[in-house]
Amino acid sequence: MSGPTISTGQPFLYTPGNRERAERIIARYPKGRQHSAIIPLLDIAQRQNGGWLSHEAIEYVAQMLQMAPIRAIEVATFYTMFNLKPVGRHLIQVCRTTPCWLRGSDELTETCLRKLGVGMKEVTPDGLFSVMEVECLGACVNAPVVQVNDDLYEDLDPARMEALIEALARGEKPPHGSQTGRMNSAPDGPWTSLTAKAAQGDD
Repeated sequence: MSGPTISTGQPFLYTPGNRERAERIIARYPKGRQHSAIIPLLDIAQRQNGGWLSHEAIEYVAQMLQMAPIRAIEVATFYTMFNLKPVGRHLIQVCRTTPCWLRGSDELTETCLRKLGVGMKEVTPDGLFSVMEVECLGACVNAPVVQVNDDLYEDLDPARMEALIEALARGEKPPHGSQTGRMNSAPDGPWTSLTAKAAQGDD
């Protein structure tokens, strides 16, 4: 261990492709302002490192940006998008902000933990899943919502949450977005306004 971060005891290096990508990002900033690239470079490191940032990965990014390691650690520990311990291959983030909470996010969290047999922020023995709660994911109209890695799954309930987990466990990647079939953020149900329904036969 080293402070708030975990040391693996193994050096971290970007892959050649990620190194090239990082250098392109750094080049976007004026001379002397390269430290501003810290967030995207940490994101690249996290994705390469299996979804979390080891102490060595943070130090590597700091060295690349010629900044004190503690400054990089400050960024990594401030933003909740960065994970400071290992996570599952499928990181399930359950939104718990008011619209999602009113629409049943507590039940989604309970479903995930029961179905997977883990506690919050723990990793399943097979390394496939971990669960955490987060604040607003920005899809309030389709609450409740979870984010799995980079994808949002909306309009969930406990049964749909279980089905999503089962599909991911089988190696499938279900279509993201609404899980009820609604188009984007269209009204839920037949109503298209306060006075009219969608044209569906005699309805």
